[in-house]
Amino acid sequence: MAKVTTGTGDTGYTGLLGAERVPKYDVRPDTFGTIDEATSALGLARAMTKEPRVREIIFHVQQELYLLMGELATTPENYEKMGLQMTGAHVQWLEQTEAQLQQEVEIPNKFIIPGDTLDGAALDLARTIIRRAERMTVKLLHDKVIQNVEVVRYLNRLSDLIFILARYIEVKSSLATLPTDEE
Repeated sequence: MAKVTTGTGDTGYTGLLGAERVPKYDVRPDTFGTIDEATSALGLARAMTKEPRVREIIFHVQQELYLLMGELATTPENYEKMGLQMTGAHVQWLEQTEAQLQQEVEIPNKFIIPGDTLDGAALDLARTIIRRAERMTVKLLHDKVIQNVEVVRYLNRLSDLIFILARYIEVKSSLATLPTDEE
């Protein structure tokens, strides 16, 4: 059984992937902690939705976000040997999935107020957390704490995909409630 409580963080420091320990409020754990929040919000949406395709997409993204968190937690001296890097292929998967969904749902040219469906609202919450994580990651990149621009590109595309996915769910939900000719 995994040990949940280690006590090593009781002094206010946490370990990165390597020997380095940093304060829990350091920009790195703050950023990957925000991505962890997004992952949990996505989990809420995945638990709520009845759409198998949406569940698959969300689960895929959650797995990739763990890779991204690992990359952010890796110290520079361990970066190459850990093999935890977001790549253009990760970004491309998001773009392709987004394009497929956009063929099935029209995005209105207006501001969207979240809350039409529970699962859509959960996705909108996740999207805002992803946007916050993106802003934090941009700071890491600009401050040269990280070097991989694909991390920022990934989070930027991911927030777009999650926005579209929320609209996709809402459209599917509205179609399910339309009266049929027999009614």
